Amino acid sequence: MRFRLTPRETSFYDMFAASADNIVTGSKLLMELLGADTSARAEIAERMRAAEHAGDDATHAIFHQLNSSFITPFDREDIYNLASSLDDIMDFMEEAVDLVVLYNVEELPKGVEQQIEVLARAAELTAEAMPNLRTMQNLTEYWIEVNRLENQADQIHRKLLAHLFNGKYEAIEVLKLKQIVDVLEEAADAFEHVANTVETIAVKES
Repeated sequence: MRFRLTPRETSFYDMFAASADNIVTGSKLLMELLGADTSARAEIAERMRAAEHAGDDATHAIFHQLNSSFITPFDREDIYNLASSLDDIMDFMEEAVDLVVLYNVEELPKGVEQQIEVLARAAELTAEAMPNLRTMQNLTEYWIEVNRLENQADQIHRKLLAHLFNGKYEAIEVLKLKQIVDVLEEAADAFEHVANTVETIAVKES
């Protein structure tokens, strides 16, 4: 661990943990959407929108702390990248739920539940990892597993696209469903960006 002569601002750790916990909330709402009747989806979307706003507030708090802190626990650029990537995850998850409601999707294609299960697992891992930024310990397995999950998400996404283009769906339905599964794939990519940023921070701090 790099030796420092000056104290570091430690509130960042709590804020990153809070942001990650909020992502777990978002992933649970995605799971709830899967089993919900179409009549219940608007209310779930409203709760997801509230969670996304909470995520925005958490991100802005990190940026404010970053701009007002003379000493930071690690590189400012890495703090910015980590906060932004966490925020991206919530944005993508909220967008996916919103699209399901706006497009009046009656039935999601088989395989979407696998996408959401991957996101839920990545959310749990990310929330578990954030407190470990304090010590930079026990993080290697986290970023390895999230990268593995992202690879799994890629495979699921490709199978979903093949399913959508097999001729079963009307063209307009394909466009709607493809946008939803693409946004869920972007959420998986954002989880990987968070894990890669954590790895970069850990390497610099070792």
